[in-house]
Amino acid sequence: MIEIFYAFGFLKLERPDKLLKLTKPVTPGTYVLAQFPEGRKEVFLIKDFCFKIPFEFDECPVVLRKANPKEISGYQKRLELEKKGFELCEKFAKELGLEMKLVDVECFFDRSKIIFYYTADGRIDFRELVKQLARALRMRIEMRQIGVRNETALLGGIGICGKEFCCSQFLRQFTSLSIKMAKEQGLILDPNKISGPCGRLLCCLAYESFIYREFMADLPKLDSKITLMGKTFRVVKYNYFQKTVTLETEEEGYLTIPVFELKNYIVTEEAREEAGELEWQE
Repeated sequence: MIEIFYAFGFLKLERPDKLLKLTKPVTPGTYVLAQFPEGRKEVFLIKDFCFKIPFEFDECPVVLRKANPKEISGYQKRLELEKKGFELCEKFAKELGLEMKLVDVECFFDRSKIIFYYTADGRIDFRELVKQLARALRMRIEMRQIGVRNETALLGGIGICGKEFCCSQFLRQFTSLSIKMAKEQGLILDPNKISGPCGRLLCCLAYESFIYREFMADLPKLDSKITLMGKTFRVVKYNYFQKTVTLETEEEGYLTIPVFELKNYIVTEEAREEAGELEWQE
């Protein structure tokens, strides 16, 4: 059975296909030949240790074997071709007056195609650019426009948590995010705290969002006023980890109780009869 290991630094940190299926761990500095699901083969350089991960990934390249000297030489030449392509593309784009930012260049191992990843505010007419690149490189050219989140995934880096960006490490697709997720998790709504280097909301906001939604189910929102046994309270805060709620009343100050007790008042008919009517106003 093929086990999955994560090599978070092979070839280039910015490549989105940094997940390889291996039959056994590979030591750093090893060149390997991997095959993609569509049959294309590539040589990768393992630059860091491999780690076993407990979940399956689809469409991951499978390592066939260690690369031979000829394949390693082809790998080095491919890196040189990517560097040359990057320099030529920037030069031609500047001469043509194209307002675009080149992010990365990826050349296939068999040199059948070379892909140029770029960002731009709008659509770019790159037909003349493609012609010039094709004449200079004598290869099939593909221009691929990407967004700021994809750009960050390609470039890679270290996040505020001290770990490599999730988007460049293991995320295969981006999830829709909203400021509501940050509110539900009780986070400070400071753009510098809840935004990533791409300027968008942190991808990790979605990881535990469903847990917070489940926690808040059938509970009054923050700053809501509720009536318990004839007394009016204001919901001050929820402690998601201790599963408590803090209430405030003018007469008695602050009161912290377990969330399940508050839910019992809300959902249990018998408790309502004993404690009196419970209401909350948004």
